[in-house]
Amino acid sequence: MRSKVTVILLFLNVVLFYYIFHYEKPRISEHEILEARRKVYGPEVATVDSITRTNGAGGPALKIERRGDSWWLTQPYEWQANPNAVSRILNELQFLEHETSFSVDDLVKSGRTLAEYGLEKPTYTLTFTSAGKTYVTKVGDNTEIANRLYLLSPDGTRIHVVSRSFADSIGQPLESLRSDSVFTIPIFEVRSLNIVNAAALKVRLQRDANSHWGFEAPIRARASKSKVEITLNALNTLRATNFPDLSAADLERANLGSPTLSVTIEGNSRKETILIGGAVPAKSSSSKQSREESGGSEQEYFAKIEGKAAVFTVPIAATLLDDLRSAQEELRDPRVLDFDPRTVTGMTITAPNEPGLTLQQLVPGTPQWQVVVRLSGQAPLAAQADTALVDELLQKLRLLTKIKFLSDAPTSAQLENWGFNRPEREITISLSTGGGPKGTEPWSFTLQVGTGVDKEIAFARLTNAQFVYSISPEIVNATPPLARYYRQRLLRTLPDGVKIQGISLTEKDSGTAIYINQLSEPESTWDVVIAKDSEPKRKAVGTLLAQLRTLRAKEFVADAFNPDHADTPQGQRPWKYRLDLNYSSPGAGAANATSTLFFTERLSGNTQVAGTAEFGGAVFEITQELLDALFTLIYREKNDPGLPAATPSAREAVASPAQTSPPPSPKP
Repeated sequence: MRSKVTVILLFLNVVLFYYIFHYEKPRISEHEILEARRKVYGPEVATVDSITRTNGAGGPALKIERRGDSWWLTQPYEWQANPNAVSRILNELQFLEHETSFSVDDLVKSGRTLAEYGLEKPTYTLTFTSAGKTYVTKVGDNTEIANRLYLLSPDGTRIHVVSRSFADSIGQPLESLRSDSVFTIPIFEVRSLNIVNAAALKVRLQRDANSHWGFEAPIRARASKSKVEITLNALNTLRATNFPDLSAADLERANLGSPTLSVTIEGNSRKETILIGGAVPAKSSSSKQSREESGGSEQEYFAKIEGKAAVFTVPIAATLLDDLRSAQEELRDPRVLDFDPRTVTGMTITAPNEPGLTLQQLVPGTPQWQVVVRLSGQAPLAAQADTALVDELLQKLRLLTKIKFLSDAPTSAQLENWGFNRPEREITISLSTGGGPKGTEPWSFTLQVGTGVDKEIAFARLTNAQFVYSISPEIVNATPPLARYYRQRLLRTLPDGVKIQGISLTEKDSGTAIYINQLSEPESTWDVVIAKDSEPKRKAVGTLLAQLRTLRAKEFVADAFNPDHADTPQGQRPWKYRLDLNYSSPGAGAANATSTLFFTERLSGNTQVAGTAEFGGAVFEITQELLDALFTLIYREKNDPGLPAATPSAREAVASPAQTSPPPSPKP
């Protein structure tokens, strides 16, 4: 009998220990952990996808939701949320710790209620969802000390005493929780810009793979990359200042049913459209403030985002509004031509009653150019072109800018009035790339420049497009169809080893010597030879030697050299002077060579013409340095009367009064 009782008692002890270990111990451990843990929320706050806040005072509910990587305000209206404000709430949820906590059951046992802690009618009720579950937190009254407040846990079992900063975070006003940005698509993502004005004119601009902007509607034309990007930046900086609660009459006055402007920005698989309505009345304080802050250059307008009900006001600069309203002109590329000068291989220039000429690279891809003239019945005449001048001309053409866009579809009468029936210039530019489906084949385009009746303004168009621009007539002067204009100005450069042996400057007809000198010995130098000359002559001879060694034309004035006279812009002028230059190359047995230049009289203060049968025949204006040196040798040395006689000093005049002239007698 005793054995049975012992076995029963032993069995009951085993059952009791089993129950304590498997049921009571986990509950006690969980209670102890809950008591010891300071974090209010668990891992669920790491995956929050929506937050709703209701106000105990009866205010409107506020809700924000996660959409992809961004947060959106969905109540009381749909708008992008302020990411900084949302991050503040999320951080507060993730890192919220209590100072102390106690069980609701213990509260009931002590005879107290949730109302005593402000949790029966809470100040805020915060509801958030995470992984498909909903968590509700009630925020109660402030504690009597330490600036804390009471918070009821989502499961309703515990009351936490937490920092007042939690209420400050979740209680942010609506103005702080919403973003003030109108557009959310970043500039680098924008692929197209669409504008519709009050006249229903649709303008569409598209960016290609090379980040170049172009019009696709209402015409196909180039757009100004800088102007489009400035406009996009201005749109991206638009800020919503106010979200008024408008009545039906106010909505009608806002004119959003038939907006004055509709602007759409398209990005990667998304787009945003702002509808701009009427101006905010001047009596609005925010409108007044925005105009005062911008110096009167901004006006506040009613607006809304297409597909969203929220109406807001936005200050818009007058310049931005003008660019949007006249986008077809304001965003156009003001340059008439679009090409890379480095890809140009040739250029043909023609004019009425002129044979025309061609500028082409001597070897494709090299910076050396030649000018070619083709006359009827004659072989082409070629001469080396001035590379710097050709480069300058290409830059002028590349930067040729419109004064005004005249017409995108001109009539025949307009083209005739603008001089395109007989263009003043036709310039065909050949490029090494740009043609073909891939844009890698050679191609060319032709620019026509007309002047019409009024020669003070010119008109330009491309033969493969209808657009007509008004431009400055300077491009006509910069592209004369004269081969000599493009000739290489540098006629000669003697190598360092070549030595000038003698100079002979004489009058051409009489042979009278003006300046003749030469090196007396092979080892002598010009500094030794001219050492006895006067200072002005030494300086002039030194300049003359340098200019003759590197002979450069300031400007060519005739296409052919005539030994009898010079053809100048002032008419025919006789050759007055002859200059013979004798020089020799280094090395034993090297023969001397002679170069001859003819000069006219000095035609003006900075003009004197020279000519030579060398270099294929050249008639040109000489440089100012050479002109001044010749003037010293020809005129100054021959006509210089010398220094004026010294006048007696005042002391000498006083000491010799008898030698001074008597003063004139006064007139009666």
